[in-house]
Amino acid sequence: MRFAMLARNPALYSHQRLIHAAVARGHTLDVINTLQVHMNITSNNPVLRYGGKALPIYDAVIPRIGASVTHYGLAVLRQFEMQGVFPLNESVAIGRTRDKLRALQVLARAGIGLPVTAFAHGPRKAEDVIKEVGGAPVVIKLVEGTQGMGVVLAETTASAKSIIEAFSAASVNIMVQEYIKEAEGSDIRAFVIAGGVVAAMKRTGKAGDFRSNLHRGGKAEAVELSHLERDTAIRAAEVVGLNACGVDMLRSRRGPVVVEVNSSPGLQGIEAASGVDIAGHIISFLETHARHGITATKGNG
Repeated sequence: MRFAMLARNPALYSHQRLIHAAVARGHTLDVINTLQVHMNITSNNPVLRYGGKALPIYDAVIPRIGASVTHYGLAVLRQFEMQGVFPLNESVAIGRTRDKLRALQVLARAGIGLPVTAFAHGPRKAEDVIKEVGGAPVVIKLVEGTQGMGVVLAETTASAKSIIEAFSAASVNIMVQEYIKEAEGSDIRAFVIAGGVVAAMKRTGKAGDFRSNLHRGGKAEAVELSHLERDTAIRAAEVVGLNACGVDMLRSRRGPVVVEVNSSPGLQGIEAASGVDIAGHIISFLETHARHGITATKGNG
């Protein structure tokens, strides 16, 4: 089979693992710089050009679209979908998860456990928003942040108000969440592929940092999920519509609460912690499911 991967840096561990996994199974995988693609949008003849030439029709496309290029990356992915190329994750589903607030609204509608979250426009509602989530300490997040960036723990009401006012002055959209103290600076990432959890790890933040992201110095170890945690991760992936994703959860007194669903999760930390060949699982999924014209995105924006 012939695969394309939308990625700006082919040297990243995750991308190299996907390339090697595809080649080891006798496939070809072309890495395409997302920002160097241009599109010809013509009725009944969608064309993608790269390096001055029309791209071939692939069996499947693996979107590894960075958060900073989400808008253009999703436009390129939609063009592949218009050609009938099977996407590992569809553009509509990726779009849902890149907007954290929208993703939480979709998950809440399905009854999936979440931290209490509030959102309001402008600093005048700061006190109301803080009270809505149970008072300080609270976690303040950028709606479109990634890898722990734009996530702040405000330990007092005064500091929370100051942070909310600062973000509002910069016209930045934020949401405020309850602080799950019992999680003790750790979270769980479950890697879901095709409706099943293939690997899981527990991430713990470095000393003095409540954020557990590995990019910010956290550590990872393999973890055994409870039945409820496993079911929650699978349901979360299903609800947002992703075939392959990382579901991040906190262990709270009322059970697992989902804090994020990541459509392009890194592979290095979880492969090292779990010993699972996740890249191989992804390629196996494409071998089984990639059929020309199978995409539900048409007509959904």
